[in-house]
Amino acid sequence: MYAFLITTSKGLDELLMQEIAELCPDLSLKSKPGQVLFEGELEQAYRICLWSRLANRVLLTLAEGEINDAEQLYKLASSINWSLQMDVTQSFVVDFIGTNRAINNSQFGAVKVKDAIVDQFQELYERRPNVSKEHPDLRIQCRLWRQNLGIYLDLSGHSLHQRHYRLKAGSAPVKEHIAAAMLYRSGWIKNQSQVIADPMCGAGTVVIEAALIACNIAPGLSRRDWGFSRWKKHQDAIWQDLVSQAEVQQRACSTPIFANDIDAAMVALAKQNAGAAGVAQDIVFSNQDALQWRCDETEPGYLVSNPPYGERLGELTQLLGLFANWGLHIKQHFKGWKLSLLTSNRDLLRQMKLLANKTYQLYNGKLECQLVNYNLDEKNCEIREQAPAGSDFANRLRKNLSRLKGWLKQLDSNCYRIYDADLPEYNLAIDIYADWVVVQEYAAPKDIPESKTRKRLMDALMQLPSVLNIDSDKIVLKVRQQQKGKEQYQKIATEKEYLQVWENGARFWVNLKDYLDTGLFLDHRTTREMVKQRSKGKDVLNLFAYTGAVSVQAALGGAKSVTTVDMSKTYLEWAKRNFELNKLSNVYQYRFLQEDCLQWLREHNGKYDLIFIDPPSFSNSKRMQDTWDVQRDHLALLGDAQACLRPGGEIVFSNNLRSFRLDEDGLRAMGLQAENISARTLPEDFKRNPKIHHCWVIRHAN
Repeated sequence: MYAFLITTSKGLDELLMQEIAELCPDLSLKSKPGQVLFEGELEQAYRICLWSRLANRVLLTLAEGEINDAEQLYKLASSINWSLQMDVTQSFVVDFIGTNRAINNSQFGAVKVKDAIVDQFQELYERRPNVSKEHPDLRIQCRLWRQNLGIYLDLSGHSLHQRHYRLKAGSAPVKEHIAAAMLYRSGWIKNQSQVIADPMCGAGTVVIEAALIACNIAPGLSRRDWGFSRWKKHQDAIWQDLVSQAEVQQRACSTPIFANDIDAAMVALAKQNAGAAGVAQDIVFSNQDALQWRCDETEPGYLVSNPPYGERLGELTQLLGLFANWGLHIKQHFKGWKLSLLTSNRDLLRQMKLLANKTYQLYNGKLECQLVNYNLDEKNCEIREQAPAGSDFANRLRKNLSRLKGWLKQLDSNCYRIYDADLPEYNLAIDIYADWVVVQEYAAPKDIPESKTRKRLMDALMQLPSVLNIDSDKIVLKVRQQQKGKEQYQKIATEKEYLQVWENGARFWVNLKDYLDTGLFLDHRTTREMVKQRSKGKDVLNLFAYTGAVSVQAALGGAKSVTTVDMSKTYLEWAKRNFELNKLSNVYQYRFLQEDCLQWLREHNGKYDLIFIDPPSFSNSKRMQDTWDVQRDHLALLGDAQACLRPGGEIVFSNNLRSFRLDEDGLRAMGLQAENISARTLPEDFKRNPKIHHCWVIRHAN
């Protein structure tokens, strides 16, 4: 008798235990999250390797024990007689999963076990077996949970979900064993004579798994290399007998199976994968939009699919309308069917206006998902007229557009804000950039349930295309939280798509997708215009310059020179591109310096007529010598700027810390005086939020 551990994805352990009970009826099974344990014979382990559609790995227990330090780990591994498992001429690899206080690095744990194995062979044969990560003869797996360690021989070798028919996957593939679990949970397994269809089939995994089940093809039958293949205790006669039985047990498919996708390339790939699995002839493929696709079968069956999740925020805006329309299509054309959908975003499924009758939690890889089942009965397929969700938000947005209509006619820009958390339950900021819309979702207070804020967001996104008369694929969604230090300008995507916009005679490049901010702070539109008007014939310094929008306006305003300083190479290059866009190319007149602004200004001895300073509220960037806090450190910063300010010169100082208080007494003691111009620099589209920024003009005292 051996002790075995069978692994699967979280959420499938109960289902896996049912499957093993059917494959090996006489076993006494126990389950843990993602695991099933039993004692049995090799024949039963081989059967699971060959037939399980839900397992990931079949592990044979070699040793178990308590581990509180590295020496105990070494001793436990050394207690195994490794020469009974392999020859010294064979290769192996150790996979180590888990850590504890003593073994806080899985790679270290793997090395200790490897050392125990090779040391044992060295002592016995004065020769060491090789370690091979790519093609080992044996794969050893160690699993550490708190102080408990299990050392196992991996009989599967590679994860059992790898059926070897998937030549290539789509952009968001569902793993084979998850697809099988979807079929089990949908209820189709018990009704295999009924039609099964996937309207958004992608690479075809769901329908291929269905065909394998319908044809009673063992999922491991096409695999040639196993973890037990070169194990010394492998009983090949038992294995070959199981394989022969599996080959005889195959049957012709009598189940109608349909696969459809809007992408012709994906349909072609699904056909190739089905061919590799030997079931291409059992599946009817089509290439249509799921919103138009209908099944040729007259009798109701099962729709089982892994539709797009919208994991990237930008995809949500396009998917919301799709799911709403798909729900309507399904109600009209699939009455009486069963529907099972896998998603990591339940809000998308809610757009379909269907009442679920069962939900299962599971993981597709590391992604936490739900499989949601629906009965498409008469009640669920009823189409009700109701006020669209988010109508309050839509009405407020229309009022804002009406109120700003006259102002927009005079605005010399195609970038502006149209909504700024006007309604507390819709905590969003919405900005227009040319013909694009950027929606920023502010982090909700902790006492508001996430489910409620998510629903409000979805409601708002559903309303935007019709209210603003734009396509949903031109809406960009971002989640804004309080940022500190290096997080302030962190990348959130890698689209590298730049859009040209204009403002007060200048043109700028903005990036709506890759960063939390777009490259142009719209609340400083008036401030930039003011700098432009004050720059003629002056030497201008722009500190913490970001993408150089203020520098561009100063140059267009006729500045004698413009010096642009920022710590970020990325943003300085962006600033240079903005200068090129405005045909500002005099390298002697315009300087760009990648420097720590605080240290550079402290050591700088140049003189300027106009200095613009818009620092972050806080920073702990590794490239700065110290942390920066605008409330604590602004007086020192302004003192350093004063040393570079010519007589009669001005400092325009701004920041966006809501609670900021300018130390006017400290300024007076330094011989400076400040004029608060915050209200004058607040554009019409930001007047709902007067604390969006603070701004002063600071001069030498008379």
